[in-house]
Amino acid sequence: MKRTFFFGSGILLFAFMLIQYYAQAQSDGKMVTVYTTSRDHDQRLQQVGTIQLKPMGQPFETQTCVFADPQHTFQSFIGIGGAITDASAETFYKLPIDKQQQIIRDYYSADKGIGYTLIRTNIHSCDFSSGSYTYVDSMDIALNSFSIAHDKEFRIPLIKQAMKQGSNEMLIYASPWSPPAWMKDNNSMLQGGKLQKQYYANWAEYFVKFIQSYEKEGIPLWGVSIQNEPMAKQTWESCIYTAEEEADFLKNHLGPTFERQGLSDKKIIMWDHNRDLIYQRVSTYFADPAVKKYAWGIGFHWYEDWSGGEDMYENVRRVYETWPDKPLLFTEGTAESFDASRYYAWELGEEYGRSMIHDFNSGAVGWTDWNILLDQFGGPNHVGNFCFAPIHGNTETGEVIHTNSYYYIGHFSKFIKPGAKRMAVTSSRSNLLSTGFVNSDGSRVVVVMNDTDNDTSFFLWMDGDAAEVNSPAHSISTMVF
Repeated sequence: MKRTFFFGSGILLFAFMLIQYYAQAQSDGKMVTVYTTSRDHDQRLQQVGTIQLKPMGQPFETQTCVFADPQHTFQSFIGIGGAITDASAETFYKLPIDKQQQIIRDYYSADKGIGYTLIRTNIHSCDFSSGSYTYVDSMDIALNSFSIAHDKEFRIPLIKQAMKQGSNEMLIYASPWSPPAWMKDNNSMLQGGKLQKQYYANWAEYFVKFIQSYEKEGIPLWGVSIQNEPMAKQTWESCIYTAEEEADFLKNHLGPTFERQGLSDKKIIMWDHNRDLIYQRVSTYFADPAVKKYAWGIGFHWYEDWSGGEDMYENVRRVYETWPDKPLLFTEGTAESFDASRYYAWELGEEYGRSMIHDFNSGAVGWTDWNILLDQFGGPNHVGNFCFAPIHGNTETGEVIHTNSYYYIGHFSKFIKPGAKRMAVTSSRSNLLSTGFVNSDGSRVVVVMNDTDNDTSFFLWMDGDAAEVNSPAHSISTMVF
């Protein structure tokens, strides 16, 4: 009897010690939870295990490592999200109620979804609208007819649903694709053209009325960009500004108008176009101190020449290094040339993972995808510029399809919280792309992507401790500790 009691007590003591050991390891940040999405293992943002950091010391050259250094941090993170356009909203309200609820939860719930905290939206129509429209009557210079009634049908209700589901830290910003036709030298919202200087003041007031109208509807605007893609003549809504013209509009009209109307707290984003010309634009803007006064930061997209796309990340880094006081925000990217047979093409997700890792490592404070939702045709789009979205909804069958990009984005948005700081993270092998952040609560997040055909094991190494992690071929993993 005594032996049995002693044996049972020993098991209880061992179990107690084991629990204490793991609790202590957790409190010391020694336990690492790993989440993985992989092409060949049917894993989608799946928790695949918990591993322990153990003393390792100096790694050998033959040991593949990802090094995390939370003692050295960089830019502060503001969030990740996507655009709620007319197309997204129209598609959303054509789906069954239960599918609508699923989409809202999947994007904006912090625990059951991927925790989006950024929303971009369009100021009147863009290509992802069912047609061109503005908020004023033609030649209404005084803007007396200004009304956002169009947006109240679909777009504003969807934004409100996202806000209700999402975090209190939700940041909402808006971008125009074109001023009204009558303000432009080509008398069209399409095909580029320029804003005529005699209407600079009226266009600045238009921004004010938009912000005030949305806030009256209960949608606080965090900021605006001056012009979506100001160097692109498109078949859809577009408007051309040189760097000097954009700077002139900001310092002499938009900035002072916001000040006068009590909107100085609104963030104003310049450029809002590709990485290719970003350094030239910024160097031109900030040669003028008056422009620096009003500009919060710089927005950028990913639609430059992809044959040399890897080099374009360095352009963003140069801006971060030269003007570290001016935040960089990725404002738009999407996979173009929609083809429903490619819903599950793995490269859709990898395109996002690659860009997000490079952009954060180059200094970006946040990352905004394009449309959060499109229909089974990659629209609606009034000029046939159909694209992919992370989620598609079939408005005929009610089916909801999550492309791989949804999960790849989630590896960042679900775990990196607003207020986090990017930490130094490096890889000893070029086939592993990596980045990392330290959240405000002290938790560390490291994201590692393997876009090769080979499984790779590596050691997650921090301050002399390491844990071995398996990175399957064509996968992305997030490690939280």
